[in-house]
Amino acid sequence: MTHADTTPSTRADRRRATRGKGRRQRTRGRRIRRIILLTLVVLIVAAGGTGYWLYSRLDGNLKGVDLDQAIGTNRPEKLPTSGQNILVLGSDSRSGANASLGTGKVAGARSDTALVMHIPEGRTRATAVSIPRDTLVTRPECTKEDGSKIPSAKRVMFNSVYSLAGPACVVKTVESMSGVRMDHFMEIDFAGFKGLVDAIGGVTVTVDKPIHDTSSGLDLTSGTHKLDGTQSLAFVRTRHGVGDGSDLGRIGLQQQFMIALLSEIKKQDLLGSPTKTYKIADSLTESLTTDSGLASLTSLGKFARSMNGVDPASMETIMLPVAYDKIDPNRVVAAEPQASTLWKAIRSDSAIPESAKKSPATGG
Repeated sequence: MTHADTTPSTRADRRRATRGKGRRQRTRGRRIRRIILLTLVVLIVAAGGTGYWLYSRLDGNLKGVDLDQAIGTNRPEKLPTSGQNILVLGSDSRSGANASLGTGKVAGARSDTALVMHIPEGRTRATAVSIPRDTLVTRPECTKEDGSKIPSAKRVMFNSVYSLAGPACVVKTVESMSGVRMDHFMEIDFAGFKGLVDAIGGVTVTVDKPIHDTSSGLDLTSGTHKLDGTQSLAFVRTRHGVGDGSDLGRIGLQQQFMIALLSEIKKQDLLGSPTKTYKIADSLTESLTTDSGLASLTSLGKFARSMNGVDPASMETIMLPVAYDKIDPNRVVAAEPQASTLWKAIRSDSAIPESAKKSPATGG
């Protein structure tokens, strides 16, 4: 190194060069950070936009019915506790996507399945009460969806109420016959049911005896089977291959399948598989109709979380106690005093006596 290299002017030039390099590095660093930040903002906006689109799609799938407007204010009192009663309907509509499911060519729709789901205070258990579709009931005066009214009528088949006046009238009929206030109602049609089962990858059931039903297309050997959506639909609709071939035998299969389905959904790793979660949610919401209080993703999600403590494995399933009608042996009527005892226990949110679970029509 020479003496000239250490002159004051040379040292100053080096300091200026160093500062210049530092400024260029800082400028370059800021530019890189701005690019990274801009990229993150774009990704966040894109993700937010996608999330909003997905939310809007699922939320838009839901259909709601304002029960208070459709039924009026003359309804039973709510439970004296924090318990809940939900009417769950399975519609056998053959329209729209349901027309291609091979379920027959019957005009209109009926409530092929009807369950009063009672969740007592604490929401850690549940009781599902099935109402046979062939039950003769008194239908109250109802307002149809077009605003017209239909008069009350005695001795009508329970599943005919839906086709004549819609789901709100079914809710009103159940409340009238039971004195139990329905806090909510949910209805799912054939296509939604099939899509839900396929979305979760099937449901496993075990049957003690072979089931061969040419009407529903169900053909199962005794043992354990994992059913896809089409087989599951046949399973819950079959009746000619079980018991006495009536609707009462079918109810047992429906209750068995409901518990298996809820158990399967509960054990699914939905958080670990967003794609599957969306597929399930899309399939379910597209074919779901609820009361207006649940007709949004926010409300439905909040309600579902409140029921998270209910273990499907401990769910009690019973059938409304019925007896064969004395005039028409192909129909059933509510058996007394068992039915009244059952509804009274639900109204007071208390334990259901064993005597209220006995159904003369099944010998139980």
